[in-house]
Amino acid sequence: MPMHTFGPIKGEIKIITINSKALEGNMLGDPSSRQVAMYLPPNWEESGKEYPLFVDLVGYTGSGFAHTNWKPFAESIPQRVERLVDEGKMGEVIVALPDCFTILGGNQYINSIAVGNWADFLIQEMIPEIEQSFPVLKGKNNRAVFGKSSGGYGAIVHGMLYGEHWGALACHSGDMGFDSLFMGDFPKSVTHLEKHGGIEGFLEHVKSTKKMSHDDFHVLMMVAMGAFYDPDPDGPMGIRLPVDLRTCVLDETRWAEWLKNDPVIMIDRNDVQENLKSLKGIFIDCGFRDQYNLHFGARQLSDKMNKLGIKHIHEEFDDNHSSVDYRMDVSFPFIYNSLTE
Repeated sequence: MPMHTFGPIKGEIKIITINSKALEGNMLGDPSSRQVAMYLPPNWEESGKEYPLFVDLVGYTGSGFAHTNWKPFAESIPQRVERLVDEGKMGEVIVALPDCFTILGGNQYINSIAVGNWADFLIQEMIPEIEQSFPVLKGKNNRAVFGKSSGGYGAIVHGMLYGEHWGALACHSGDMGFDSLFMGDFPKSVTHLEKHGGIEGFLEHVKSTKKMSHDDFHVLMMVAMGAFYDPDPDGPMGIRLPVDLRTCVLDETRWAEWLKNDPVIMIDRNDVQENLKSLKGIFIDCGFRDQYNLHFGARQLSDKMNKLGIKHIHEEFDDNHSSVDYRMDVSFPFIYNSLTE
């Protein structure tokens, strides 16, 4: 286990604000003006160098800003990067850590009529702003996206759908294999929603409560998935679930819309395969005790990628879904080397 990096970073954090057109008018009423924390390496202004760009997509309930914070017995993203550079395992990079938090508690980083066009925000608005304002190497082959959990989902899906914008990706414990991930949770969610009179009443409860319970968080996550995977233009905040909210019977038509967003299903598309083949590096990992069963989805996706001849790294490790940022010690050098070799 490497020593943790304590003390101040040697580089710099700058905050930029982007007034997004892509997020305007979202049905949640979330702000369209967004901040991005930028980690810049030591002496970046005087060096005359241009640097590869890493983009950090955080997990559910997170924000990019949280990854710049002090943590006990753990490293922030800037501290981790600087240690890996000092150890000679990778070169210097600029890291973008966008605030993509929503009123639903998180983000899947895809376009949604309910939540906003988050993929467009990241690709069409944030990246050009960064390229204009900071000394990053231009073009997809100098740019990587990484994340864990919902952020891991965002990373793999961006590689699948927007391969022309990314050179490499790292997906840690990313959402995939939706049958194993979600099916067991619909009954619990329906029971909790019924307690509050349905989705709209539950959302009002979330807004007004002084302290959210564990069940509140879990059901809010399920509601958020509905807003991204199958938004309802006529529903409260654009939200619906693919089950009957009294009987919990699965609506096959609505569930099919969710599955269209499952990386294990998406990989069957020709355009997705071509996008992934265009990347210089793909890293996928998951703990084999993941409490959301995501290791099964990762295995399924990796098996399909192997059959399709899509080069990638797939690793499993002895841990669950929680507190696995240490795995970035493996992925960061890999995606850096993929971009620079």
